[in-house]
Amino acid sequence: MDDQATEHDDTLTAVGPRLRGLRKQQQTTLADLSATTGISVSTLSRLESGTRKPTLELLLPLARAYGVTLDDLVGAPPTGDPRIHLRPVTHNGMTMVPLTRRAGGIQAYKLVLAPESRTTPDLKTHEGYEWLYVLNGRLRVVLADQDFVLSPGEAAEFDTRVPHWFGAIGGQPVEFLSLFGRQGERAHLRARTKPAGD
Repeated sequence: MDDQATEHDDTLTAVGPRLRGLRKQQQTTLADLSATTGISVSTLSRLESGTRKPTLELLLPLARAYGVTLDDLVGAPPTGDPRIHLRPVTHNGMTMVPLTRRAGGIQAYKLVLAPESRTTPDLKTHEGYEWLYVLNGRLRVVLADQDFVLSPGEAAEFDTRVPHWFGAIGGQPVEFLSLFGRQGERAHLRARTKPAGD
């Protein structure tokens, strides 16, 4: 086994104790965490014990529930310069780059979806509130019974307790920003308008 594979295995092995530590620190039970994330109690227990391999689909809702970044869960080195050390995570055609390190509050991510990676809607729900802003490509968004496409410069916001799914369409990858607030937390938007007559 080469050094890179060994480092990868060591990183995954360290995730379980880190998850258990976060849960104890926040005084949360496995049942409460399961209700928040939609991940079964048995899967959460196996993740913490290291008998279940962590995947992006499992780590993302856990990072959101704990108010931490994915790097915090997998143990990326702390840094003051996010351009250097915020490592992207790629899984099943989706690349996610955390843009914030702040525990709690709104979390920001940049996501890139390969066109062939997510073609059949598989709607999910979890606690929180999300905003999407498309940078490049076209993003198909399914929210319960609504199905629409966002183009560059367009945005959507929704309560993540509403069943939702998104994927790239048009045979091209889609690149977008995602802002996520825990448990219904919403951004405070402020706009300055010119007084009449200016």
